[in-house]
Amino acid sequence: MDTLTRIRAFIDVVEAEGFSSASRKIGRSKALLSKYVRELEDDLGALLLNRTTRQFSLTEAGHTYFKSASEILKEIDNLADLVRENNADLKGKLRISAPRTFADAEIGQSLIDFAAAHPDLTLEIISDDRFVDLVEEGFDIAIRITRLEDSGLIARKLAPFRIIVCATPDFIERHGPMRDPSELTGLPCIVDTNARSLTNWRFRRADGSQFAVNVSARLEVNSPLAAMRATLAGLGVAMLPDFVAKEKIENGELVSIYEDHLVDDRGIYAIYPHRRYLPAKVRAFVDHQTAWFRNTGAL
Repeated sequence: MDTLTRIRAFIDVVEAEGFSSASRKIGRSKALLSKYVRELEDDLGALLLNRTTRQFSLTEAGHTYFKSASEILKEIDNLADLVRENNADLKGKLRISAPRTFADAEIGQSLIDFAAAHPDLTLEIISDDRFVDLVEEGFDIAIRITRLEDSGLIARKLAPFRIIVCATPDFIERHGPMRDPSELTGLPCIVDTNARSLTNWRFRRADGSQFAVNVSARLEVNSPLAAMRATLAGLGVAMLPDFVAKEKIENGELVSIYEDHLVDDRGIYAIYPHRRYLPAKVRAFVDHQTAWFRNTGAL
């Protein structure tokens, strides 16, 4: 019996949380799956699963084996993908984590365009503003809108973007000309709590050094789109990603202020785990996103 077949049976059972559900999912009999897992345990000389009529759980050895075996099988599958010549025929599932800011903005169209280009590939896009653990939570890739920090992950920059400071023309007229960020300490501000800076907004001096201005939040929201709507209503000044506010700036509903003091250290990144063999579907996705931003001029 092929050891890989036994390992795949074990992983299928764990992921489906039981023999019966795994049997229905992959189309193999419950008895056959049970036989494969039992033979794997015999080979290892260790119990991997606790089995009762009503409960299913992993043993401590099972937890350890499942985590390592899953990564090994991913590498084997990735190697098979690597030698396939035609990436246009990508199949399977690609699990993507993307912040709501990305998915809900116009640039989220890049995800739809990728799906349209690969009809045999299933995309599962999870919109979540938190930084997910790609390995622990089973994601193939994540989109992150951030200042890049060191990590054990691989990052590829898809496009740069800026965080701009905005207000309506009427707001600016009421509160006078705005020339220096220090003026923000006396103005009502809209704070996006997803941003790491919160009420400490960072700016740049002429010599390149940075400084922070502590602002007073009239309204706190966890969405840049909601922050923009509040700004459009004249409730205050907001820091917004330029790709969120772009249309409102262009049509004159919002005005970008303190342009000479904006910090340019942000980017949209594709993040994926360090693997020896990068899956063809991940490579194709990253290449597509990079080309999409370059060719559309979206940012």
